[in-house]
Amino acid sequence: MSEIVTSPAFKENARAALADVDLQQALKSVEVNFIAKRRASADKLPEFEALRDAARDIKDHTLAHLDLYLEAYEQRLTAAGGQIHYAVSAEEARAIILGICRKVDAKTVTKGKSMVGEEIAINAHLESHGITPVETDLGEYLIQIRGELPSHIIAPAVHLTKAQIEADFRRVHTHLPADRNLEEHTTLLAEARAVLRERFLAADVGITGANFLVAETGSSIIVTNEGNGDLSQTLPKIHIVLATIEKLVPTLEDASQILRVLARSATGQEMSVYTTISTGPRRPDDPDGPGEYHVVILDNGRSSMLGGDFQDMLRCIRCGACMNHCPVYHAVGGHAYGWVYPGPMGAVLTPSLIGVDKAGHLPNASTFCGRCEAVCPVRIPLPRMMRRWREREFERHLQPATMRYGLAVWAFLAKRPRLYALATSAAAFGLGWLGRAKGRFRSLPLAGGWTRHRDFPAPEQRTFQAQWRGRKRR
Repeated sequence: MSEIVTSPAFKENARAALADVDLQQALKSVEVNFIAKRRASADKLPEFEALRDAARDIKDHTLAHLDLYLEAYEQRLTAAGGQIHYAVSAEEARAIILGICRKVDAKTVTKGKSMVGEEIAINAHLESHGITPVETDLGEYLIQIRGELPSHIIAPAVHLTKAQIEADFRRVHTHLPADRNLEEHTTLLAEARAVLRERFLAADVGITGANFLVAETGSSIIVTNEGNGDLSQTLPKIHIVLATIEKLVPTLEDASQILRVLARSATGQEMSVYTTISTGPRRPDDPDGPGEYHVVILDNGRSSMLGGDFQDMLRCIRCGACMNHCPVYHAVGGHAYGWVYPGPMGAVLTPSLIGVDKAGHLPNASTFCGRCEAVCPVRIPLPRMMRRWREREFERHLQPATMRYGLAVWAFLAKRPRLYALATSAAAFGLGWLGRAKGRFRSLPLAGGWTRHRDFPAPEQRTFQAQWRGRKRR
């Protein structure tokens, strides 16, 4: 598990995010750009909805037969000269990766973008043992030099402005001329490319994630827009693929079907710039490639989700569409969620992995507008699962006592319609009479969470049902 978990402080994190002027400016691009590009890309493909159904069915089929496909994948991978390692926990995965690096006395490790790597805090582990990890995805590189977690699963540095990036480059790249021009996007990119090129050439080991593991061929597939993943897996002596059990798909045809909805849902592209398939180490007649090819398959709590209320979450293909369309994410960004996975998918996955006692605020941070489910390329019922986590939180008495007792009172009244009608009529009349002068309340007992930020409108002195009955009598 990542050592940095602030999910229990979600409310405090959200308040800080709302007050962060730079963050609020940066988040505008998420709401405007990602949504429009996905809509335009999906509208151009008549069979887009049918492809979503197919992607859902492929993932469901694989999860139902995961043991068989894991065995098939291992056989094909081994036949291609690769080595497979199974890790039950984050600690085991870190130990396996460190052991592989030590075998070649690695000093530098280049990394492609991997949310699983963030999940197990592999960078901090390698650094603590004298190995320098270098993130090579531009967004990941930016957050690495800032000492932050990703704020988005496909655009890790979406929370940053250009001015902040320029300041970070001048702070870290002190070996470059101080008077260099960093005012343009192109000059920022050129500087990052030049700095990272040296790291690629010096790396002993390369680590990438995997968008898919293909049981039919023993291959791993990554999709990128920068090509950094290709350099991370072909230049070093050893390539390590770090993936979780749900990344398996049966065939290359299945992977190609899901790829058609992945990029469209994520960035609005028909396909990512690079779709790279790797199968084993370099063969004798290959011009390049690693001498060793290792795949570390991590469980870390996912097998306990199989067959349960949250199995559908394992269909996730990490496109980020749910957070791109989430009004809560638009307001507070990704760091407020306090761990690796933000947005609606994080509100379901994070409690599954670190416990609802630590992440119980996340499924409550939702308007239940349903946009996340409406755009999910594999049709994950995210609102239903967030509601289930809320129920689990209530059952375990993890909510504040005032909330539990308030819900208990409401439930008592709701089960007794006549008493409920009498109570609501009395409340409507009393509040309506008290607020008749100004039409609103600036403060109310038991409603401070509302009136702290906005006025509470005074209700009509009669309930809707009473007014409806009066109208019917006319």
